[in-house]
Amino acid sequence: MRLHILGICGTFMAGIAALAREAGHSVTGSDANAWPPMSTQLEALGITVMPGYDPAHLQPAPDVVVVGNVITRGNPAIEYVLNQGLPYISGPQWLAENVLRGRHVLAVAGTHGKTTTTSMLAWLLEHAGLEPGFLVGGVPVNFGVSARLGKGRHFVIEADEYDTAFFDKRSKFVHYGPRTAVLNNLEYDHADIFPDLAAIERQFHHLVRTVPGEGLLVVNGADANLKRVLEMGCWSGVEYFDDARGWTAQRQGQGFEVFLRGIAQGQARTPMAGAHNRSNAVAAIAAAAHAGVPPPAALRGLEGFRGIKRRLELRGEVRGVQVYDDFAHHPTAIAVTIAALREQLGDGGGRILAVLEPRSNTMRLGGHAETLADSLRDAALSFVYARPDLKWDARGALGSLGERLHVHARLEALVADAVAQARPGDRLLVMSNGDFGGVHQKLLDALSG
Repeated sequence: MRLHILGICGTFMAGIAALAREAGHSVTGSDANAWPPMSTQLEALGITVMPGYDPAHLQPAPDVVVVGNVITRGNPAIEYVLNQGLPYISGPQWLAENVLRGRHVLAVAGTHGKTTTTSMLAWLLEHAGLEPGFLVGGVPVNFGVSARLGKGRHFVIEADEYDTAFFDKRSKFVHYGPRTAVLNNLEYDHADIFPDLAAIERQFHHLVRTVPGEGLLVVNGADANLKRVLEMGCWSGVEYFDDARGWTAQRQGQGFEVFLRGIAQGQARTPMAGAHNRSNAVAAIAAAAHAGVPPPAALRGLEGFRGIKRRLELRGEVRGVQVYDDFAHHPTAIAVTIAALREQLGDGGGRILAVLEPRSNTMRLGGHAETLADSLRDAALSFVYARPDLKWDARGALGSLGERLHVHARLEALVADAVAQARPGDRLLVMSNGDFGGVHQKLLDALSG
C-alpha cells in the first residue's frame, strides 16, 4: 500500500512513517518544516519528504493519505484531498487499526516527562527480553529510532493529549486502548485547543474510560489534578507512584533506591539527573511490573538506559563552555531541567545560562507569560528570543529577573550576547520544542570564533 503523510516531520507522524515503512508500505510525505532528529531519521529510512503542501505531491493518488494534526482546513493539500475524494485517516486511527490491535499497549500520558518515561519503559521491556514495539516523541539513544513494530506482544506509546486531526478533535490517546496507562502529571497547556485545565482533565478522564477492568493505571499520587480525574470515575486497578501508597524513590549518591509501599525493591543508577527523572523512572518501573518485569530486573535495565536526544543532550564544548540542548517548553519543564542540570553539575559546577525560545502555541499566545520568570530564577542569566510571532511583551513579563534578563528580537544578536557573557565553566542550556534556527551550532561556532 502507498501512504502519503501530511505533516510527516512531526515527532508523532515521523514515527508513524517509520512503522508504516517497517510494515512494508511505500511511504512519502509533505511538511513545511523539517529539523533533526526526525528529518535525519526519515532520511536514513529512505522516506522522501516533499517541502510544503503542494497538491502535486498527491499525484498520482496514494492509496491513503495520513493526516497530521498540524494540517488545517485551507491547507492546499487537504483541500485537494477533500475535493478529489481521496481516502484519508488520522495518524492515531491508522496506528490503532494497523499496529496496536491485539497487543498489550502501555501508554504514557502527562503534561511532562512523556518522552523520557516512554523511552525508559520501552528499554526496560527490551532489556527483559520482551522485544516491544514502541512509538516515542523523540529518539531514545538505546534504540536510535523513534518507533519500531517490535516482535513481542507489548507496544509502548507516548500518549499525547493534543487533538487528533482537523476532523477529530478528541485527544490522540483515546485511540490507543491501553491495558497499562501511566498518568505522569497534569498541568494546563495547549492553550490553542483547551480553554482551561478542566477541559484537559476531561480528556484524561476519557483515556481512563478506555482502560479495561483487568488493566492498570499507574498514577502520580502527588498530583491533585490527576486526583480529580480519577474522581470522575475509575474502573481498573490503580498503582500510585511518588506516594507512600505505592512506588517511591529516594536519592542516594548518584543513584536512588526504589520502594513499594515502604518495602525496598533495590537500587539503581541512571544518567538522567533530577528529581523529575527519578519520578519518571519509578513510573516506568511500575508499568514494567504490570507487563511482567520484576523490579530487580527493571532496576538492572535502568542502569543501561542512555537517555533521549534533545533531553539535556550535550551538543559540544568550546573553550570550556558547554552547549546543551533540551526540549523543555513549559515553565515547569524549564524549571526542572535547570534544576536537573544543576544537580548533575554539583555545587561547584559553574553557571547555567538559559537560552530560551518561547515557541509552542501556548508560549507564543502568552499562556505561560505570568509563570515563565519564576521558571528561570535558578539560571544565572536568561537569553530569551522574542520571536516575531510572539503575542506578548517578553521584556515586560519577565522584568522581575532584572539585569539577569537579556531579550533579543534577532537570533544573531542573542547568539552574540550569550557568547560575550559566557566564560569557561559555564553551561549554555538551550530550550525549545523546535530547531531554534540552528542556534546550538551557531553558539558553538561563535564560541570557536
